[in-house]
Amino acid sequence: MSGDDACAEAAICAGCRFFAGYPITPATEIAERMAARLPEVGGVYIQMEDELASMNAVLGASWAGRRAMTATSGPGFSLMMENLGLGIMTETPCVLVNVQRGGPSTGLPTLVGQGDVMQARWGSHGCYEIIALCPSSPQELFDLTIRAFNLAEEFRTPVLVMTDAEVGHMTEKVVIPPEEQIPIYPRRKPSVGPDAYKPFEVGEDLVPAMVNAGEGYRIHITGLTHDERGYPMVDAVTQQRMITRLVEKIRRNRHRMIDVEAQALDDAEVVVVTYGISARTAHWPIEQARQEGIKVGMLRLITLWPFPEEKIRALAGRVRAFVVVEINLGQMVYEVERCAAGKAAVYLAGHAGGDLHDPHDILSLIREAAGR
Repeated sequence: MSGDDACAEAAICAGCRFFAGYPITPATEIAERMAARLPEVGGVYIQMEDELASMNAVLGASWAGRRAMTATSGPGFSLMMENLGLGIMTETPCVLVNVQRGGPSTGLPTLVGQGDVMQARWGSHGCYEIIALCPSSPQELFDLTIRAFNLAEEFRTPVLVMTDAEVGHMTEKVVIPPEEQIPIYPRRKPSVGPDAYKPFEVGEDLVPAMVNAGEGYRIHITGLTHDERGYPMVDAVTQQRMITRLVEKIRRNRHRMIDVEAQALDDAEVVVVTYGISARTAHWPIEQARQEGIKVGMLRLITLWPFPEEKIRALAGRVRAFVVVEINLGQMVYEVERCAAGKAAVYLAGHAGGDLHDPHDILSLIREAAGR
């Protein structure tokens, strides 16, 4: 099964019953499979006029009680940024899949890139935090799509799946577990009746309960700064209280979101930090460097955001250098540099996109980082 098809099947397994999107390579296969599969399970597929409308439709469907998703790439991801912010502001659970390709603009429609990882974090306006997951295989794209739906409901926020053209179009064995073995995090429902319910009132974990439109509760949903009732309150005091809570509900719970894969880090003097398809390219040069006596390990970012800064800081105190492998000319490398804070050297194995890294280039940089 291809990664794109695995993503669509995972969405179905996770309970997704609404997809709105606009075809764009290399994400089109997700839309095609959802168009075929959703009617079979009582769901709805809508091909929208553009990506702006797609994201809006997904937000509306979520408030109507459906688990909802869209998928896009490159320019489409850029167009979704404003309404991604609307989803964060209105605390609307949904999933946005970005099958990354080379950019900017139309760029390389059919070829790989990893140049959207900073846009994922900072692409919308204002202050906010985001959750972004990054698979390296079709199986992991299946698994992380399910996790994305659950995180979206648990923390009542849009969640990004930042895959890439290689993983999306790659065909590998994908194991789909029995339905009863797939964890489903249910929507948080209020414990109070319609008279007492406030759609943005929170408890200790800072995540409000959510009702669906039409269930008899009064809801007021707006992109304006609002109080616990959802009423617009355009003043600095409400802005401070509300935006701080939106940021803190992610930061305080980051330990429940962050996931990394560590390989051979116990004795590592050089650590390769990478993610997505680039992690698979990095395996051979790491093995080759080990055979040459270089103590090198890998830290693969499965969660891109929140960034695992505590892990990088801890490693920076004892390793000689980091080598960041990514298909762009430098994005996550800046996060590694920030967290390393001068305690370890940081090297970039950058690539403008359109192809995978040459493993020999990564090996050369590992040797340089090790002082060979």
